[in-house]
Amino acid sequence: MNKLTKVGLSALCGSLAAVSAAQAGEMTITGGVDMSWVSFGDHQTTGNPIGMGSNLTFKGNGELDNGWTFDLTVAMKNSDVYSNTNVDITMGSLGSINFDQGDSGNGIAAYDDKMPTAWEETWGNGLGTGVALVVGGAGSPNMQYTSPTLGGITLVMAVTPDIGAADAGDKATSNTDDGTGAGYDATVNINPDFGTEILSGLNLFVGAHYTENLVGPIGLNDRYEGTGGVTFDIGPVSLGYQSSGILTGKTTTGTDVDYYKNNMYGIAFNINDDLSVSYGNYQSEQGLVNPDNTNHGILLEVDSYQIAYTMGGVSMRYAMTDVSNASYQSTADFDRDANVVSVSLAF
Repeated sequence: MNKLTKVGLSALCGSLAAVSAAQAGEMTITGGVDMSWVSFGDHQTTGNPIGMGSNLTFKGNGELDNGWTFDLTVAMKNSDVYSNTNVDITMGSLGSINFDQGDSGNGIAAYDDKMPTAWEETWGNGLGTGVALVVGGAGSPNMQYTSPTLGGITLVMAVTPDIGAADAGDKATSNTDDGTGAGYDATVNINPDFGTEILSGLNLFVGAHYTENLVGPIGLNDRYEGTGGVTFDIGPVSLGYQSSGILTGKTTTGTDVDYYKNNMYGIAFNINDDLSVSYGNYQSEQGLVNPDNTNHGILLEVDSYQIAYTMGGVSMRYAMTDVSNASYQSTADFDRDANVVSVSLAF
């Protein structure tokens, strides 16, 4: 029995060695800079309108003897501040696994707003909207599996061991004492083209997230997030509609936020290969635990008109955006608008 056990282990170790052996990889560095001029309307002080953002990305890759590939991405943003680290292992017909630290777009966060735009999301153009988005476990270290695309269907599942925990170094751990435990995300993207060219640009998607509460404050329940929508590209035109919702799990006081209901749509038109325009609308309703509270049911709404032009490594963008009831506040000071001009240089 012992001899057979040793033979089995030797064979297994040999197999693992073959899988883990890697060919020489390579490391590349890419980057860019974004420069913007922001002009606010009434009820806001612009101050210095000039903004600058730098982006530096280190990428490494390699290949295992069995044909699997791996990629490393380390992103540094403004002022050389660490953003995130991703390790992707692509396993051929078995799909891929991603290990993430930092601020990722994994899980349901990849579907926080999938509406077509010429430049940025409706709420992401220099105007502080305070809108509530589905985020899932993307803000904490997580692992994600992406299935192969079969029949136009791609399944993604992500696990966050401890929601809210900080990044940890090699051979280290981290935890959070906020009462939340693990988080789980699942998304499905479907391209039901049925072999027809006219439906090749149709995409349907749905996603869900669950955060378990462990020993949090009395009145704190589990958190749920969900979203679903459709986008359709037909010629130079892209259309989209999406809904999402958040159940916060908070029930301690009547002023706690019970839920958010979001609806959004967008249309983008590619005038040519370099020039595009778009319009987007995002609406979000905040509901409190006490429905009789005067702040219950406040509707936050954002509109954004955008235009973008690309010439080689240079991109020029303009956005005119306005928001009503920013941060779910109903006073006049929270009805805002902004004009943003941006130039991006890539190298």
